[in-house]
Amino acid sequence: MRAEIYVSGRVQGVGFRRFARSAAENLGVDCNPINLRDGRVLVVTEGKPEAVELLINELRKGPTFAHVEDVEATFKKASGNVYDLSIRS
Repeated sequence: MRAEIYVSGRVQGVGFRRFARSAAENLGVDCNPINLRDGRVLVVTEGKPEAVELLINELRKGPTFAHVEDVEATFKKASGNVYDLSIRS
């Protein structure tokens, strides 16, 4: 399964992308976190559905200095490449 997850709040400049990569690695899913110009972080991930859901739950928590306000996920069929973005904000 593929998920494109938009995380908003204080999520840039607080180690959020590093946190997302580490959480994904621990869950055995691929992950590509990207800072967006509007202040959100887009996390593109692919893996087993259960692991992707667990990652989304971890992203809701975020690292110590982050303040996550909202998490929106769109689910798609896995492409095999989290770096292949059909839509990039």
